[in-house]
Amino acid sequence: MVPTMDATNAQLTSCPHCSAQMPETAAFCPNCGRPMKLEKAARAEGKVGIFPENIAGAVAYLTFIPAIVFLVLEPYKNNRFVRFHAVQCLLLWGAAIVFAIALKLASVVLLIIPVLGRLLVLLVSMVVALAAFVIWLVLVIKAFQGVMFRLPLLGDVAAPQAEDP
Repeated sequence: MVPTMDATNAQLTSCPHCSAQMPETAAFCPNCGRPMKLEKAARAEGKVGIFPENIAGAVAYLTFIPAIVFLVLEPYKNNRFVRFHAVQCLLLWGAAIVFAIALKLASVVLLIIPVLGRLLVLLVSMVVALAAFVIWLVLVIKAFQGVMFRLPLLGDVAAPQAEDP
């Protein structure tokens, strides 16, 4: 007597791409044909593409270029963690550009004051640069630790963008 696997005894799961029901042990989706074992193993290890997801999240903050790349490339754009950090990085860059323009306009006004104006512009510029560096460093470290650290305003905007597409 040969034991057979009854479909009712098998644990069912759904394909993350097409939502078709299939046995949990299936190597490929019967509906769309995508491999399942590699995706499950990568998800269990926390890997996305060639990077672990915490490394990809930290790399997203290096400049705006990796953030855009991670939002466009297939394995990264489907990962909630990487997508959150990429969107938050782009929002941070946008806020930094707006803040830099405002600071430049304020410095034009402050430079009217002969000596004190230059000192104020220098002091404010140094404080803003140091604060920006500390915020950037905290975000890189938190992403590397695997934490979805939200900045007060930008993180609240980035979180809904990171939900499953």
